[in-house]
Amino acid sequence: MKIGVLGTGDVGQKLGSGFVSLGHDVEMGSRDAHNKNLKAWVAANGEHASGGTFAEAAKFGEVVVLATSWSGTENALKLAGPENLAGKIVVDATNPLIFPGGAPPPQLALGWNDSAGEQVQRWLPAAKVVKCFNTVGNALMVHPELPGGPPDMFIAGNDEAAKNVVAGFVKQFGWSVVDVGSIEGARLLEPLSILWVVYGMRNHSWEHAFKILHKT
Repeated sequence: MKIGVLGTGDVGQKLGSGFVSLGHDVEMGSRDAHNKNLKAWVAANGEHASGGTFAEAAKFGEVVVLATSWSGTENALKLAGPENLAGKIVVDATNPLIFPGGAPPPQLALGWNDSAGEQVQRWLPAAKVVKCFNTVGNALMVHPELPGGPPDMFIAGNDEAAKNVVAGFVKQFGWSVVDVGSIEGARLLEPLSILWVVYGMRNHSWEHAFKILHKT
């Protein structure tokens, strides 16, 4: 499958490499096709990896991963072109984080009755947005190996078929999947990113993830 990745930061690079490892062709997009991070990632990931602009990556991908910082997300999608994402699955890995005072812990720019996932769906009304990968750090996004076993990846979206496709990728990456329902479920998942950060700050550790335990 052809995968587009919008964003050249740690999350985009980790997920992009993960998709390459599964045998997919991945094009990573940036505002600048000559971005140093982009070129380095392409060089490190072999023949199935390529790079270009946001618009080129959006056109290329049958599934497109949104992995931008929140402050640049709206502009990135404008540059990508909503028409290039129409009808496609868009995996929203963003969190609407702001840093009052310029330092952690972050706060959410949206919440209670809205979320980044819903905003992305509004910006891309013809796309099938699935919230995913926002409740864990990039180090564990692909093949997490934790003593307690596979952690849970939470997903949310309006299109059941799109969620099934994303769930398949998530399972291949070594996670269990918990579907919390429609895209409004992102209102629940995005605050988990703050909990993830606060736990990491208090425990000086960044390799942790969430799991729902079931009574048998």
